[in-house]
This record gives sequence, C-alpha cells and structure tokens, in this order.
Amino acid sequence: MNRLDYNLVVIGGGPAGLAAAYEAKEEGVEDILIIERDFELGGILQQCIHNGFGLHEFKEELTGPEYADRFIKMVVEKKIDVKLNTMVLEVTDDKRVYAVNKDDGMLEIQAQAVILAMGCRERTREAINIPGTRPAGVMTAGTAQRYVNMEGYLPGKEVVILGSGDIGLIMARRMHLEGAEVEAVLELLPYSGGLPRNIVQCLDDFEIPLKLSHTVVEIHGKERLEGITVAQVDDNLKPIKETEEYIKCDTLLLSVGLIPENELSEEAGVKLDNKTGGPLVNENRETNIPGIFACGNVLHVHDLVDYVTQESRIAGKSAAKYIIGNVDRRKEEINLTAGENVSYIVPQKLEIKDNERKRVDLYMRGSKPMEQVKVVISAGGEEIMSLKERHVEPAEMLVKPLPQNFIKDLADGSEVRVDIVREGEDDE
Repeated sequence: MNRLDYNLVVIGGGPAGLAAAYEAKEEGVEDILIIERDFELGGILQQCIHNGFGLHEFKEELTGPEYADRFIKMVVEKKIDVKLNTMVLEVTDDKRVYAVNKDDGMLEIQAQAVILAMGCRERTREAINIPGTRPAGVMTAGTAQRYVNMEGYLPGKEVVILGSGDIGLIMARRMHLEGAEVEAVLELLPYSGGLPRNIVQCLDDFEIPLKLSHTVVEIHGKERLEGITVAQVDDNLKPIKETEEYIKCDTLLLSVGLIPENELSEEAGVKLDNKTGGPLVNENRETNIPGIFACGNVLHVHDLVDYVTQESRIAGKSAAKYIIGNVDRRKEEINLTAGENVSYIVPQKLEIKDNERKRVDLYMRGSKPMEQVKVVISAGGEEIMSLKERHVEPAEMLVKPLPQNFIKDLADGSEVRVDIVREGEDDE
C-alpha cells in the first residue's frame, strides 16, 4: 500500500472542492490534494452547457464548463496536487483517507484536515416506487443530460419528465432543442420545484405543458418504454383513480430530488442532519469531528453554483486556520433551529467566542411558496432581527446575514430560531 502525507485532502473535484482547495492555498496551506473519481475536474458543471452561472461570483453570465474552467485554471496556477480517476473508499475520524486508482493501486493518505465535497446523486425510480415493467428508456434527468451534452446521444424522441426540479426543466428545453417531442412535465406537488426563471425560459418559452399535482402511476413496455399512465393526486398526494390518463412516449426522465453523497461521511462518524441529508456543521463548515469540514451539495443541495463557491471558500479558509493552528478549539456552541415555514438552516450551530465578531450568513429554504413575508430571527425567545421578503419559493435559497454580536450574550446550548411568517402575523 502506498502511503502519503498531506496537510489537506479535498474529496471531490467539482465546484465545491475546487473553491475550497483554492481558498485553503490562498490562506497558506502548502500540501493540498484533490481526489476526483471522474476523468476530469469540474464535477456536474461539465455537463451543464447552459448559461446562467457566475453572476454572483464573476459578475458575468457563464456556462457550466466555463465556470469550472476558471476554477480549474486557478487550482493549476496554485500547483495544487490532483488525483483523477481515483475512488475514495474510506475516511476515518483521525483523518486517514483510503483511496484506489489503476496507477497507484491502494493509497493510504494521512491528512491534518479533510474537506468533504462529494456532491450529490439523483433519486431514482426505485426510490419512489413507480410500479410497472422495467423497459429501457427510464432514466434520471442528469443521466440524459450527460448522454446529450457530453456523449452525443439522444435518449429518445417522445419524452415525459417527472419532477419539475431545475435539471428536469433544463432537460425539457434541451430535449426540445435536440428535436424530441416533450409531451409534458409532471409535478407531484401543487407548485414547481425549480427556479421561476427556469420555468419561464425552459417551459413557457417553448410551450411545454407543466401539469402540477400529477404523477406517474404505471410504466408500460417490455424491451422499450411504450407509454405511461399518469394521474392527478389529492391533498394527501395520493393518485385519484378517475383521473388516470395514458401518455404515449419512449422516454421517461426523472427529476425527483437530489441526495447528498454522505456514505463516506457516515463511516467517518460525521453526524448528519435529517432535513438536509448532509453533515451538521458550525459556521466554519466544520462537522462534529474536529478537522473534517463539508461544503457544496454534500452539505445541502444548492440551486446556484455561486452559493456553492461562497460556502466552499468558508470551508477552505476554516480548514487552513485549523491546520496552521491560529484558531481556538471550539468549546461553546449555540443551536440554530428551523421554525415555522422553514425547511432547514445551514449552519446548524454557531460558535461563541468573546474575542471575535463576524457576520455569519444563514442559508435556508422556505417550506412552501409564500407572498409578502418576513424572516424573523429570535434568540432566547426575543426577536433580534426581522427581514422582509416579497416572496419565498422552496426552490430558491434564502441567504440572510446574522451579525455575531447579536449572540454574544447567549449561553452554551442556547437556541437561535428562524421563522418565516406573513407580514402582520405574530412570530412564535
């Protein structure tokens, strides 16, 4: 077994891993290794050839590969080590990373700090239990995106998309532009799971129908998909038998959610948040294991890569402070709680340090569409901030600043709560 030593090991070479490694290098960490299981850096961005990336980070509109290329060049300029086609098998709580590739064989890498940046995977047909046969032509929207944009294959000619997440909406447009007939986009919930701009640009502009409160109840076909049966759902999301309808198609794309890739995290003993599916972290993006940090979609699913970069910079900077040793080990923490109409908050904990005052950005999502609301932040039962929002959508992440001096007098184990309430309502 080959044994290596690095100050910092970053697992994942997508936008999160690239930004975290670059920031750590900027902060003075010398020996950094990025481990990526694919044949190139860039992660999911390499297959996202549409524009809309980089408006926050670079103040201009880029495609996914262009955004990735900028960070790849930054990492190359910093002479950060990279191992491609390398699969990480295990991460231990003492920061040992076991990995394998065809050139080095089995690797044991001892790190002073580890940043988890493994991204997320798509939920499949098996995860949502669609009944019926198992013909070719049923795949996730991300798989179809890779086929079309990177491999040059068109998965089908008559397409139905289940789920109105951003990947599903973007692939509806992409399949239409490639000459396929997109019969419909179906959404189980009474509202779309994608960004409003994607609904307009991907569906409305191409007259692709969006059917809310609909789902697939059966798949038909033996060798190849021949059609699907769809139905409306009631308030409890159960199919209504009388509304069943057959749609002829040869391809069904699934955009039914993303799952953070945290198998390695769990093996290392990292505690996970049931709401996000990612690690529980403090504002430094440090997990419950000192020296192991998390960022990007492995932490929680983002809608904008610019937010991924912002959080990953925090993780890289914090890992550098941990390695270099100019940071006090945390002792006291307070808890952040998602209250009324809030799905989750990241970070879930905040450190209490009398000698440090800094702004902390809270990343959160509303649990349902709402108009004319305010985000209420309270501590110890007393309101400390109230921020107005014209509208809240579950698909759009909210980023709200929390000045550190608001929590300086709280005791260890105290709670800061965030609620989203309509204007005029009393917060709890």
